[in-house]
Amino acid sequence: SIEDHVARVTIDRADRMNAVDEATADRLEEIWQSIEANNDVRVVVLTGDGEKAFSAGADMKAGGSSKSGLAYWEDARKGGFGGLATRRSLHVPVIARVNGLAVGGGFEMVLGCDIVVAAEHASFGLPEARVGRMPLDGGMIILPRMIPQKIAMAMMLTGNRISAQDAMNYGVVNEVAAAGELDAVVDRWVKQILKCAPLSVKAIKESIKETIDLPIDEAKALCLPSLVAALESEDGDEGPSSFREKREPVWKGR
Repeated sequence: SIEDHVARVTIDRADRMNAVDEATADRLEEIWQSIEANNDVRVVVLTGDGEKAFSAGADMKAGGSSKSGLAYWEDARKGGFGGLATRRSLHVPVIARVNGLAVGGGFEMVLGCDIVVAAEHASFGLPEARVGRMPLDGGMIILPRMIPQKIAMAMMLTGNRISAQDAMNYGVVNEVAAAGELDAVVDRWVKQILKCAPLSVKAIKESIKETIDLPIDEAKALCLPSLVAALESEDGDEGPSSFREKREPVWKGR
């Protein structure tokens, strides 16, 4: 659903712990592409249905899981698990509302989000090695770059999960919400993002995604279209004007 510049995406398969089968993966890809083309969307909230699971990753009971490991790897989506884990073309901020278990591809989707709010009972893991597979859709690449390598190695080599609090301590989670407060905390983050100029936010996200692996001088010199658009925008003038006039800015996204 999209309302007031906020796209809310819910994986509605609570009976399967919000595991992702091929049809769900296809639908997620459609959604990301539609959001990328919709200039009215300024922030995305991704979650799973119910209170037990954000997503248990790939649906092992679905027919698609019968593919060999090599076939699965060859068919891997460019955007990583759920079309999100390693996606670079989605420039609006994505908030993960982690309402429970996030393992395998579910955790990979979390790693692909920009801000992560987790319920205090949530847990995270990459248990692929326990079923003879590997975190091919982003986990092996992203996690060791995001947290201490020893911690990442321990998680993937054992399949053990970590708590929401540990995930926050390692820098994977931005905030842990107390019982019953998850939606309120997520909405607070949404409102904070909506207070910022949308073109500035998009330019910041794209710049980080596209320059994070570059040397500093090359990163500073990279002229991205979103950066130029933000600098030349009406909103770029509105911000300083509203500050001088001591009023709230009115963002037009242009």
